Amino acid sequence: MTTNIQIVLRNPLNHRDQVDYTIVPNDSELARDWQHALDNLLISNKILEKNFCFLGFPNTARTMEYLCDTLNRHIETVNSTGYHINQKFSPELIIDSSDHGINHKVMNQLHNHFEILQGTVNNISTWYINADYNTKYAIRQLNNICHELESLILSRRKAITTPEWTRPSQITTWLEADRYRLRDEHRRGFVSNGYDRVLGGVYMHWTQIGKTLFEVFRDEHAPDLTSTVCEAITHLQYYSGEFDIEWGNDVVYGGNRSWHTTEQDLFREWLVRNNLDPCDPQLSLGYLPLAQVDLQSSFGTTNYNEIWNILGTHLDIYQIHTSKQSATYSRCWTDQDYESWQIAMLTPGYNKQMRNII
Repeated sequence: MTTNIQIVLRNPLNHRDQVDYTIVPNDSELARDWQHALDNLLISNKILEKNFCFLGFPNTARTMEYLCDTLNRHIETVNSTGYHINQKFSPELIIDSSDHGINHKVMNQLHNHFEILQGTVNNISTWYINADYNTKYAIRQLNNICHELESLILSRRKAITTPEWTRPSQITTWLEADRYRLRDEHRRGFVSNGYDRVLGGVYMHWTQIGKTLFEVFRDEHAPDLTSTVCEAITHLQYYSGEFDIEWGNDVVYGGNRSWHTTEQDLFREWLVRNNLDPCDPQLSLGYLPLAQVDLQSSFGTTNYNEIWNILGTHLDIYQIHTSKQSATYSRCWTDQDYESWQIAMLTPGYNKQMRNII
């Protein structure tokens, strides 16, 4: 049996200003198992990842100026170790003046610094190994803020050029969330839903690292699947209590976004050409639907502009309630001691990571 879930949001600049919305889970095995996993997360006291939760909202308290100032502060921390990043970030630097999009050269350089400082899962950088807790935290923020800035730049441009194509979303994750093995019955959603996403749709968060078949097709221009290419591809194996919410307008096969239908047809042709079955659920082709936000009862409207206006000033998750569990996440990035609190909470994970390396 599935029961509704309530999410309480608050204004990060005025914590007494709160709104809430209701999630109605699907009647499926996956949705029921996801709810159970979510209940476990709510009682676990694990950290809700607020720094990288709401993306693509053009109007947000986490402005471009705020993010650049924060990024520069973390760069100062990194540079104090002897590493050197010479850019001082500003909106003027990171925005391409020719089209008001992302200055990819600058942002790629920033992400390259993060990769050097962090290393990989199997080859952690000596910079990261030797860093103190404040610097480890700063290194992580280089990556998070890089992607948050890129998302904000694109959403602000779309809000002017094609407002209906603004793609806000909510990525609801916890640090070190428990994962569970996907079963065959869970995978049915890949076949029935594919890559469709709808306004207010709730989908399983992708819980592992690695490229998907669709990302290889799209980002690498539909290459032949050699053994080398296939080594980088991962099919989803796990689920958790985490979830993503699509706050953008519907993009569905056969709908009024003809480019999506064309792209999916080409993707299927590419799969067949590479001897893969587009209907094989083991290939994890698409998004696993879990639930739907009841837009009308939650916001009093189904109009995307009105919903975005409500959400845009309340981009901080304060509480999550299910029928069995509740959790309050009172800490907010606007708190003066938020970063020091996060570092203290992350320290056991840093220590565990270092023990595994040694």
